[in-house]
Amino acid sequence: MPKDTFFRLNEEKKKRIFDAAVHEFSAQRFKDASLNKIIKAANIPWGSFYQYFEGKEDLYLYMFGKIAEEKHEIVYNAESFDMDADIFTLSMEAARASFEWARMKPEYCRIGMLMYADDLDFIVRIRNELINEVRKLIERDKKRGVIRPDADSDLIVDLIYSLFLYEYFSSGFDEKLYFAKMKEAIKIIREGIAVI
Repeated sequence: MPKDTFFRLNEEKKKRIFDAAVHEFSAQRFKDASLNKIIKAANIPWGSFYQYFEGKEDLYLYMFGKIAEEKHEIVYNAESFDMDADIFTLSMEAARASFEWARMKPEYCRIGMLMYADDLDFIVRIRNELINEVRKLIERDKKRGVIRPDADSDLIVDLIYSLFLYEYFSSGFDEKLYFAKMKEAIKIIREGIAVI
């Protein structure tokens, strides 16, 4: 997380740093992103950067946390979103909200996509934390008797994430096509692992 000196900055300067990070991390995978470009775009001296952050990872975590907060507000506050729903319903609702969010914030969406293309340990740990949240919902549904207990939770997570990413790009960003394919794919997964 940022150092206390960062939080004492005025809002305009914090926003410049955040926007510069978003711009660079939406153009390059984390491991290829240039801290030099971020610092130059934010119009701050090198020495000042290290008064605000420990390094590039620290800045990324700050940026990612701010984006996650914003997405959480949009996705989980949608009228149709019910966290008690089963993983199948949640997946479709999250896809709908995420599709809309990606339309409003395409740079944020690119950051997420690049995160899934990066094999750096730091990024893999963040990705695994996100995936673990979905795994918890699957395990919850197993306990509730919605999903067969012998179903492979890791495989279900992989299928759901693969659907989100693959269908999003292969649909050519066509919302109608994307949701038609997602609905059919979720139906196939549900029928394969649901308790009958």
